Amino acid sequence: MENGPGRPPTVSDDQILDVFKSSADPVLTASELADELDIGRRGVLARLETLEERGYLRSKKVGGRSTVWWYPGYSSTTPVDPDQ
Repeated sequence: MENGPGRPPTVSDDQILDVFKSSADPVLTASELADELDIGRRGVLARLETLEERGYLRSKKVGGRSTVWWYPGYSSTTPVDPDQ
């Protein structure tokens, strides 16, 4: 998976998706991902939005300012390759 222009990311898109695949939770927040990865919350949020635009993730607003993100079609027992 390629990343857009700008400063080279320290965390790959695949590493972000791997957090979703290995999580016991069905949804994650940008803050939770920032805690897991070497990247700030704002940086994670931008990456999540890009991954959603590319069809790798989905999101939903929950509450006033909160958004949850998930990897569509994935369950902890049957991982799905987004390239299939």
